[in-house]
Amino acid sequence: MSRPSRSFRISRTFRFVLCAGLVAGFFSNAAGDVLTRPCPAETRADSVLRLLTLDEKIALLHGHSMFTSGGVPRLGIPELSMADGPTGVREELERDSWEPLNWTTDSSTYFPAGPALAATWNRDLAVRYGEALGEEARARGKDILLGPSVNIIRTPLSGRNFEFLTEDPYLNAEIAAGYIRGLQSRDVAACIKHYAVNNQEAMRNRIDVRMSERALREIYLPVYRAAVEKAGVLAVMAAYNRFRGAYCSENEYLLNTLLKDTWGFRGVVISDWGGTHSTTPAALNGLDIEMGSRGPYDRYYFAGPLRDSVLTGSVPERVIDEKARRVLFVMFSLKTAESANRHRGSLATEEQFKTACDVAAEAVVLLKNTGNFLPLDARKIRSLAVFGENATHRHAREGFGAGVKTRREITPLEGLERKLRGRAEIRFAQGYAEKYNLVETGRRWRMRIPDSRPDSLLIQEAVEIARTSDAAVIFGGANRTIESEAYDRPDMRLPFGQEALIRAVAAVNPNTVVVLIAGAPYDLAGIDSCVNALVWGWFNGSESGTAMADVLFGDVNPSGKLPFTIPVRLEDSPAHALGAYPGEDFTVEYKEDLLVGYRWFDTKRIDPLYAFGHGLSYSAFTYDTPWTDRGTYGAGDTVRVFCSVRNVSRFEGAEAVQLYMRHRDAPVPRPVQELKGFEKVFLRPWEEKEVCIRVPVRDLAFFDDREMEWAVPAGVYELLIGASSRDIRGKTLIHVE
Repeated sequence: MSRPSRSFRISRTFRFVLCAGLVAGFFSNAAGDVLTRPCPAETRADSVLRLLTLDEKIALLHGHSMFTSGGVPRLGIPELSMADGPTGVREELERDSWEPLNWTTDSSTYFPAGPALAATWNRDLAVRYGEALGEEARARGKDILLGPSVNIIRTPLSGRNFEFLTEDPYLNAEIAAGYIRGLQSRDVAACIKHYAVNNQEAMRNRIDVRMSERALREIYLPVYRAAVEKAGVLAVMAAYNRFRGAYCSENEYLLNTLLKDTWGFRGVVISDWGGTHSTTPAALNGLDIEMGSRGPYDRYYFAGPLRDSVLTGSVPERVIDEKARRVLFVMFSLKTAESANRHRGSLATEEQFKTACDVAAEAVVLLKNTGNFLPLDARKIRSLAVFGENATHRHAREGFGAGVKTRREITPLEGLERKLRGRAEIRFAQGYAEKYNLVETGRRWRMRIPDSRPDSLLIQEAVEIARTSDAAVIFGGANRTIESEAYDRPDMRLPFGQEALIRAVAAVNPNTVVVLIAGAPYDLAGIDSCVNALVWGWFNGSESGTAMADVLFGDVNPSGKLPFTIPVRLEDSPAHALGAYPGEDFTVEYKEDLLVGYRWFDTKRIDPLYAFGHGLSYSAFTYDTPWTDRGTYGAGDTVRVFCSVRNVSRFEGAEAVQLYMRHRDAPVPRPVQELKGFEKVFLRPWEEKEVCIRVPVRDLAFFDDREMEWAVPAGVYELLIGASSRDIRGKTLIHVE
């Protein structure tokens, strides 16, 4: 046979390139089909996984910029884009640094901080809060919002209490689940954090936390379990600290045994920024995506070193497959490759500001109102004295790691000016000065300790104004420099000499209201007795001033309830009473065990200054004796507890009805009472409603650490209905078989 002419010959190189092109085209088309085909996310993840090379799988598992993990450009798989989100979507930063891009299009709504949301005791509002955050995250092109922060408020001093929710595991789980469902309904993944037991900033990168299994399961983990089983959370952030010797980012028990195997978590575990410490242990023990603060990104533990570990056999490739499958599952759940079908979002709209305002208004807690001094009557006030830096202070962009660039933050003074415009004179004076002492931390920032010395000249000016005014409002508390990530507060004192200001003003004007702007407990014992009205106002978002003015003048009836206990003194709090904070030799033992927050105060019979769940109203509410739908229940039943609540006032109001459980003759030590349910009821003047609180019998369980399982012992249980943990209005008994 004659040889073909040269012009018809195809070289081996060309044949290889041609075949490679055809194969690539086939895979690209196949991937495109899978990326957009309407089928379950798990199915699509499995299909695409088969098309990936080892390098492409590993690219999905580590940061490729400050706030993105890798994609697969060959197949049109995008990066996952993340953003900080404790109080709103963070402004855009340079790709490889913490420096802002200074855009004019990335201003978001500043939402009330975590404890404020919990203080509403309103599940529906938690969903709305999450939906609004999701709208803004999508409008900014984000896939994962790094929130909610759900660590238990164990000590009043923790620097991140301002972004956590509560000291109680049940309230924590209920509010967080609503937030997550709302956020993820907008095609944005919630990344619940910080898993787990990250309850202090002191030594957070090295501290080893030790506690009983019961405390872990009953206090610190219920919120994560609920996030997985009830809300379907798609991402979990591993904490910086160690737990029982192993870092949380490579903790086999926390990540694999509990989170993935026991609870069935299908999403991704993401490291906190710079919180990864190894390649092989982290890969084998459950971490899925490594994030960090800067490059070079190919040197991350989960980049080149992870590829080398696979090639040398120390990490099986099936482990990489499982991680990549999880990443793809999250991507398909969020429709990241379906721009036409994915929620588009909206940014800083009036609807979002309305949600922020509604949360802020329901979050305000009326701690004290002697003689029904509040609400103020605008018809009777011709001059109002307003004092305190927090009357004019803007908090949105403050703090390490959680600031928000917003185009609107209405301060309390602005809110009052709008409320009283043309009706009364507002006289403002600073009252106290924001001053700090700088302390070296050995890191890239210095700790700023508030200078608590009073400023006598500022106080004298305030006293002269207060003496000739009809009423005075002092805005004290803290700011986001004092309450911040990376360090804890040194004590509970009100900063900047505020106590001296409050005492001096109240002495010359008995019509003085004190409003605390803060996210964590402070020492209020020195001012509580000298004022008639005390209000807790939180770091309350873009509409903080609007909400506060509405509450002070009665356009909004306060309905917030404390999500934590305010002690008389720091030493009354459990961790401090037992010397179990901050720990020694980088180890901290949770000696209080189950007795966190009100569980400690109630069981030990220590009077707090203001109890968990406390919050007054301009209305008065009466409770009838509670009853249940029957007297005896089995392990699989749900108890229905009923109580009639009546508003006996001329104000429309809302009451968070709380249900606590007490187990008589428990076979193991238990707190004297534990929150097991709540319902917020809205009532017109003189209206009465029947409230029903449902409690699955399984929720009465304790964790049996000998059998390593939950147990509901047979016996008699008291169900207590109240307005706070210290204001029980009635009780009923049930028997569990």
